[in-house]
Amino acid sequence: MRPEAALDIELLAPSGYPQDRGAVERGIARLRDAGCTVRGIEAAQRRFQRFAGTDEERVADLNRLADPAHPLPDIALCVRGGYGASRILDRLDYAGLRRRLAGTSTMLVGHSDFTAIQLALLARAGLVSFGGPMLAGNFGATDATFSKFTLENFWRAVRDETLSIASSTPQEHALDISGTLWGGNLAMVAALAGTPYMPSVDGGILFVEDIAERPFRVERMLYQLHQAGILQRQQALVFGDFSQGEPVDYDNGFSMADVAAQIRVATGIPILTGLQFGHCGDTLTLPVGAPAHLRSGADGFVLTVGGYPHAGGGAR
Repeated sequence: MRPEAALDIELLAPSGYPQDRGAVERGIARLRDAGCTVRGIEAAQRRFQRFAGTDEERVADLNRLADPAHPLPDIALCVRGGYGASRILDRLDYAGLRRRLAGTSTMLVGHSDFTAIQLALLARAGLVSFGGPMLAGNFGATDATFSKFTLENFWRAVRDETLSIASSTPQEHALDISGTLWGGNLAMVAALAGTPYMPSVDGGILFVEDIAERPFRVERMLYQLHQAGILQRQQALVFGDFSQGEPVDYDNGFSMADVAAQIRVATGIPILTGLQFGHCGDTLTLPVGAPAHLRSGADGFVLTVGGYPHAGGGAR
């Protein structure tokens, strides 16, 4: 799917550097083929230790969006995840970013390690962002692994003023609720517990995903959120994709289904499964911090979201 109008995309690299330079080139080429302009390419070329530049350089990627002299892009797109966002949370210009971005159509997009920045922006600046594809791993995938599903859903999410997602996975809970949709990578959500960068969301719809985390580790992080008093304040917890975390022999069959059952008992909140989001080949794009409505039952669930920045949403 091509965007209806050419979009201006600026690259951010707040975490790790891309290991495959070919992926960067493919990603830029695909965005340009879709009619987009791409700037900030130098962010995808920096390396410092395991990071995409020094802390100062990676902070500058985001803080320049607060500069009135800097032209705002339609989309600020992360190059990749990895690690590094936690090191720069205390150096972001939250007040400036709020003044510059609130009420505009500029969209910040990424997932994985970027979850830390997304939640910090929600907590400290009230900004809505998107959990979605990134330059290297998604736009820059090889022809054999490139996902049309991911890209079609991405363009739909950033173009339309409302987003509706349906899953046919049967659910144990019949729900009809409204609340703030928030979350992302579980390890990053858990790491923010007890910090000033954790959003204070009551009655929310929390979605989580992760990669290479076995079920017992997932349960441990969820208990951290429960014992920090966060889970029980939500109306629902929605499981996304937990790829590459298969149980081993020692687990004796302890699975993600067991985790869901245990956390249901511990927290008393409904847990839904089957959200196609995360470190998976086919992934949705989800607004983080936007108002949402969730209806679920034996036939699956429908998640409807609105009130987020989008390409038709007005001035940048």
